[in-house]
Amino acid sequence: MALRCGIVGLPNVGKSTIFNALTTSSVPAENYPFCTIEPYMGIVPLPDPRLKKLKKIFNSEKTTPANVEFTDIAGLVRGANKGEGLGNQFLSQIRHVDAIVQVVRCFENENVTHVEGNVDPVRDAELIETELLLADIQTLEKSVNRLSKLSKKEKRYHKDYNVAKRLQSHCNAGNQARTFEEKDDELSFTRSLLLLTQKPVLYVANVDEDEITHKKRGAQIQSLFDFAKKENNVAIRLCGTLEQEISMLNDNDMVMFLKDYALPEPGLNKLIRASFHLLDLETYFTGNQKELRAWTIKRGVSAVEAAGEIHTDFQRGFIKAEVTKYDDMIDMGSEKNAKDAGLVQLQGKDYIVQDGDCIYFHFNV
Repeated sequence: MALRCGIVGLPNVGKSTIFNALTTSSVPAENYPFCTIEPYMGIVPLPDPRLKKLKKIFNSEKTTPANVEFTDIAGLVRGANKGEGLGNQFLSQIRHVDAIVQVVRCFENENVTHVEGNVDPVRDAELIETELLLADIQTLEKSVNRLSKLSKKEKRYHKDYNVAKRLQSHCNAGNQARTFEEKDDELSFTRSLLLLTQKPVLYVANVDEDEITHKKRGAQIQSLFDFAKKENNVAIRLCGTLEQEISMLNDNDMVMFLKDYALPEPGLNKLIRASFHLLDLETYFTGNQKELRAWTIKRGVSAVEAAGEIHTDFQRGFIKAEVTKYDDMIDMGSEKNAKDAGLVQLQGKDYIVQDGDCIYFHFNV
């Protein structure tokens, strides 16, 4: 399942540094605006400790984790909705991702230019949100005008026109499109508009080394977390420069490095997992001696839809699914023991797959 998170923010906030650490790539990360112009993409494995335990049970030769795809998008500036700083190009790139990871600068460094003159995390987050909202208002104005003309000629456009008008009023009042109350039969139309403020947002507070070693958040960082909560979004904190150093270490050196900074794990692990959940994704597992694999699905999909992630033949010829809960599999130590204990359930095509389910599909084509 190919769903993408777009990494956005003002110039010089550490987007490319974090992207480089995520993907161990070398996107330019210089101290000047728009050093990233073309979007860079990377596929990152989801850290999942369950795979290590399941591999012992299945005795698999190969392990394939779930993935998250990230796109590094150049910095937005004030006036981007009017084309400032190549704004139209960058906004178009954001339009085609499924969720937004907004990196917000929360560190002081006189050697790194801040396009707004000083560090103010909430102001910067609001600036980006405002630019995205203004771009959506422009999109809605064009859609309403187009649908107004079409609805005068054909009745089938009346419904879409009325929904667009309601959504336009909602956004003109300063509200994000994601807070618009819509009916189930309106979702398809509103999603087709590709509105920027419809996308879920994860705020990443990019802090310095001193801040990341303290459990209690500093005042500025806390203000960003409070802002995210008020917007019904999520925030995490990490130190981009530290994460880039960690990404270049081998496993043994990484353990020592994290211990020196009293960190339980790389901050990037939190970012990847948070992004995965931001996309409303879950994983289920299939396993045998050849391969243990984590499959990515949208939360709430049925067994027959989940089977289709493996191959369309699995979906087309679906018969039933043998489902073992992850905890039961670990407790029992093997598929056979789980079956003998009556913990393997036979499920039909309408079964809603749960995160961590271990599944064996029966199909016939």
